[in-house]
Amino acid sequence: MKKCSGLLKKIFYIIVAVLIPGLLILNAVQAERYMKIEREIKELEKKQVALVEENKKLITDISLLSSSTRISQIAENDLGMHKAESDEVVRVEMKKNK
Repeated sequence: MKKCSGLLKKIFYIIVAVLIPGLLILNAVQAERYMKIEREIKELEKKQVALVEENKKLITDISLLSSSTRISQIAENDLGMHKAESDEVVRVEMKKNK
Protein backbone atom coordinates (compact mmCIF):
# COMPACT_ATOMS: atom_id res chain seq x y z
CA MET A 1 0.00 0.00 0.00
CA LYS A 2 2.80 2.39 0.89
CA LYS A 3 4.52 1.78 -2.44
CA CYS A 4 1.33 2.63 -4.32
CA SER A 5 0.81 5.75 -2.23
CA GLY A 6 4.40 6.89 -2.80
CA LEU A 7 4.10 6.25 -6.53
CA LEU A 8 0.92 8.31 -6.73
CA LYS A 9 2.65 11.19 -4.92
CA LYS A 10 5.56 11.08 -7.37
CA ILE A 11 3.19 11.06 -10.35
CA PHE A 12 1.27 13.98 -8.83
CA TYR A 13 4.48 15.99 -8.33
CA ILE A 14 5.59 15.27 -11.88
CA ILE A 15 2.24 16.38 -13.27
CA VAL A 16 2.36 19.59 -11.21
CA ALA A 17 5.98 20.20 -12.27
CA VAL A 18 4.97 19.87 -15.93
CA LEU A 19 1.75 21.87 -15.61
CA ILE A 20 3.30 24.98 -14.05
CA PRO A 21 5.66 25.78 -16.97
CA GLY A 22 2.94 24.73 -19.40
CA LEU A 23 0.50 27.19 -17.88
CA LEU A 24 3.15 29.94 -17.90
CA ILE A 25 3.79 29.31 -21.59
CA LEU A 26 0.05 29.35 -22.29
CA ASN A 27 -0.22 32.65 -20.41
CA ALA A 28 2.58 34.15 -22.52
CA VAL A 29 0.91 32.99 -25.75
CA GLN A 30 -2.41 34.52 -24.68
CA ALA A 31 -0.69 37.80 -23.74
CA GLU A 32 0.95 37.96 -27.18
CA ARG A 33 -2.40 37.32 -28.92
CA TYR A 34 -4.03 40.01 -26.79
CA MET A 35 -1.33 42.56 -27.69
CA LYS A 36 -1.65 41.72 -31.38
CA ILE A 37 -5.42 42.18 -31.31
CA GLU A 38 -5.03 45.41 -29.34
CA ARG A 39 -2.65 46.78 -32.04
CA GLU A 40 -5.13 45.82 -34.75
CA ILE A 41 -7.94 47.61 -32.91
CA LYS A 42 -5.86 50.79 -32.57
CA GLU A 43 -5.03 50.71 -36.30
CA LEU A 44 -8.70 50.21 -37.18
CA GLU A 45 -9.72 53.08 -34.90
CA LYS A 46 -7.21 55.37 -36.62
CA LYS A 47 -8.54 54.27 -40.00
CA GLN A 48 -12.11 54.90 -38.83
CA VAL A 49 -11.24 58.45 -37.72
CA ALA A 50 -9.60 59.13 -41.08
CA LEU A 51 -12.62 57.78 -42.97
CA VAL A 52 -15.03 59.86 -40.90
CA GLU A 53 -12.99 62.99 -41.64
CA GLU A 54 -12.90 62.13 -45.35
CA ASN A 55 -16.65 61.53 -45.29
CA LYS A 56 -17.25 64.94 -43.69
CA LYS A 57 -15.11 66.57 -46.39
CA LEU A 58 -17.02 64.77 -49.14
CA ILE A 59 -20.37 65.82 -47.67
CA THR A 60 -19.15 69.42 -47.61
CA ASP A 61 -17.98 69.12 -51.22
CA ILE A 62 -21.36 67.72 -52.26
CA SER A 63 -23.13 70.61 -50.55
CA LEU A 64 -20.93 73.13 -52.32
CA LEU A 65 -21.21 71.47 -55.72
CA SER A 66 -24.98 71.07 -55.57
CA SER A 67 -25.78 74.59 -54.41
CA SER A 68 -28.40 76.34 -56.53
CA THR A 69 -26.18 79.43 -56.93
CA ARG A 70 -23.35 77.38 -58.44
CA ILE A 71 -25.72 75.49 -60.76
CA SER A 72 -27.29 78.77 -61.93
CA GLN A 73 -23.87 80.25 -62.69
CA ILE A 74 -22.82 77.19 -64.70
CA ALA A 75 -26.12 77.17 -66.58
CA GLU A 76 -25.87 80.86 -67.48
CA ASN A 77 -22.11 81.26 -68.04
CA ASP A 78 -21.00 77.91 -69.43
CA LEU A 79 -24.15 76.61 -71.10
CA GLY A 80 -25.72 79.89 -72.20
CA MET A 81 -29.01 79.09 -70.48
CA HIS A 82 -31.37 81.59 -68.91
CA LYS A 83 -34.54 81.50 -66.86
CA ALA A 84 -37.59 81.02 -69.07
CA GLU A 85 -39.89 83.99 -69.57
CA SER A 86 -43.60 83.43 -69.24
CA ASP A 87 -44.08 83.64 -73.04
CA GLU A 88 -41.45 80.89 -73.54
CA VAL A 89 -43.27 78.39 -71.36
CA VAL A 90 -45.33 75.81 -73.26
CA ARG A 91 -47.77 73.67 -71.31
CA VAL A 92 -48.60 70.25 -72.59
CA GLU A 93 -51.55 68.34 -71.21
CA MET A 94 -52.10 64.67 -71.85
CA LYS A 95 -55.30 62.79 -71.28
CA LYS A 96 -55.08 59.41 -69.64
CA ASN A 97 -56.54 56.53 -71.63
CA LYS A 98 -58.77 54.33 -69.53
